Amino acid sequence: MLRPFHLAFPVHDLEAARAFYGGVLGCSEGRSSDSWVDFDLFGHQIVAHLDPAARPVAGANQVDGHDVPVPHFGVVLTMPDWEALAARVEAADIRFGIAPYVRFKGQVGEQATMFFRDPSGNALEFKAFADDDMLFAR
Repeated sequence: MLRPFHLAFPVHDLEAARAFYGGVLGCSEGRSSDSWVDFDLFGHQIVAHLDPAARPVAGANQVDGHDVPVPHFGVVLTMPDWEALAARVEAADIRFGIAPYVRFKGQVGEQATMFFRDPSGNALEFKAFADDDMLFAR
């Protein structure tokens, strides 16, 4: 069984983070304090830490003709979960940095992907594979 990962990241507003991660992405909330909140992101523990001065890093790399934000984080989902999340994000009027599409179509590593930012500017990518064996294929 794959073990969950843990990721801590800065946010400038905990209530905005709760609305985004809990409301839009559907993450259940775990422990919290006045300066951090745990969320269950598809079985993984992410922790939003309050840093009012936090500003997103604005780097990018070209991948399949798109400017992919660096750094970013996310989860590899099943295709049905990816499609449902794309619909939720779109219904919430969240602006996509890279709208949902299939990257590397017809090639090794073909994957559905989408990028968007949380209210603090943290970049997120969610992807899915029709064939999970393509995750690390070369």
